[in-house]
Amino acid sequence: MLYSKVRYIQLPKVLRRLNQQLHFRTIQKQSSPVTTVVIRHTHAGNVGEEKVAAGGTFQIMGETYRADSWTNVTPKIISNIGKNLHNQQHHPLCLIKQRIINYFYANFTNRSENPIFAVFDNINPVVTTHQNFDSLLIPEDHPSRAKSDTYYVTKDQLLRSQTSAHQEELIIMGFDSFLAVGDVYRRDTIDATHYPVFHQMEGVRLFSESEVFKGVNDPTGLTLFEDTNQIKRTSDKQESHTLDAVKLLEYDLKNTLSSLAHHLFGEDIQYRWVDCYFPFTHPSWELEILYKDEWLEVLGCGIMEQKILLNAGAKNKIGWAFGLGLERLAMKLYQIPDIRLFWSNDSGFLNQFKVEDPETPIAYKPVSIYPQCTSDLSFWIPKDYTENDFYDLVRSVGGDIVEQVTLVDTFLHPKHQKTSHCYRIIYRHMEKTLTQKEVNDVHRQITQAAIDQLKIEPR
Repeated sequence: MLYSKVRYIQLPKVLRRLNQQLHFRTIQKQSSPVTTVVIRHTHAGNVGEEKVAAGGTFQIMGETYRADSWTNVTPKIISNIGKNLHNQQHHPLCLIKQRIINYFYANFTNRSENPIFAVFDNINPVVTTHQNFDSLLIPEDHPSRAKSDTYYVTKDQLLRSQTSAHQEELIIMGFDSFLAVGDVYRRDTIDATHYPVFHQMEGVRLFSESEVFKGVNDPTGLTLFEDTNQIKRTSDKQESHTLDAVKLLEYDLKNTLSSLAHHLFGEDIQYRWVDCYFPFTHPSWELEILYKDEWLEVLGCGIMEQKILLNAGAKNKIGWAFGLGLERLAMKLYQIPDIRLFWSNDSGFLNQFKVEDPETPIAYKPVSIYPQCTSDLSFWIPKDYTENDFYDLVRSVGGDIVEQVTLVDTFLHPKHQKTSHCYRIIYRHMEKTLTQKEVNDVHRQITQAAIDQLKIEPR
């Protein structure tokens, strides 16, 4: 076996202090008179959809920001910032995080038998557009940059949509091997497997020339880099890399991650590698495992784009990187059927994960099942309408009693050339049976908020 069972391992003090520095570091903002914007509540226990007006101010984790035309983060989303489910002891996301860390700590050590991977799990989620996009070579016209996909705090700052946003700064700080864990934010559809806040782990490992070729009997003549004036990019490698170096790195990456899959899901797990594309790695792959007769994507990975390393001051090294979603792994590993459960404070859910050893096998048992309530909402859409604006509004007004929102019909009026959408909203409380009156009240609030905020016209 490639790993041994390890219980919770404490970070060295120097890394804990560095985590805190990264967590509390803020971006300097110009001082100017501020206007406080009051955020109202529209439903019991849930923050309403009312957004911050341009020029107004709002706070995230104690820092004050001035809204501009790009600001689209909602009070509901802001209310989830800082909860750090992945750091709450006995939470399923904390357990899966620790199992992965244990694997890396046990299998990757230096001569003194100390772990070579540093762990950062408390970094502030507010990042710059440079961190989230530019540093990762994401094109200017990439859909992920759009306001319809990303939560912007201001034009130049946003809630990170991936933990990869911290690659450059950590490499600049001198870290060659690290795991970055945290909450990430994306505007998305509403169903049992999607939530606007979820948790990712980013893994990076850099290698010098001697480290890449240390297992080769005679490394004479082997180098990391080609003459880029003569070599073109192929499906197997980047322009600057030698094929020898890339193949050795690919073997190390795939062996590391397939062993992680065995560590999490058992030695008998079947897996396969699928070629894919990411802007920040080439070549790139996704790892899929056969789980309960279905091929499940577990993570994405690849050889890091050399330009990222050049920009971070690591020009003489090459590296690999991977990213995985903690919720996706935990839902399969612990048989959790609904992503909303991770945000539940119900003791019947949380007590099932109260174990001292994170390696303890756990199968979630539903506390109880409550009936669904369904209501449809049809309206004419305005010209600048985007679906994710409506999904955000429904989440903010309805909170977590909204289980799913589905577009069930689209109609184009032949005479007026107006388009209408019909959405089916499924309501279900995680902890009690909803009355029809409760559902109707929330449904009316959603309708009114859509009229006020999105300028829709009910049919």
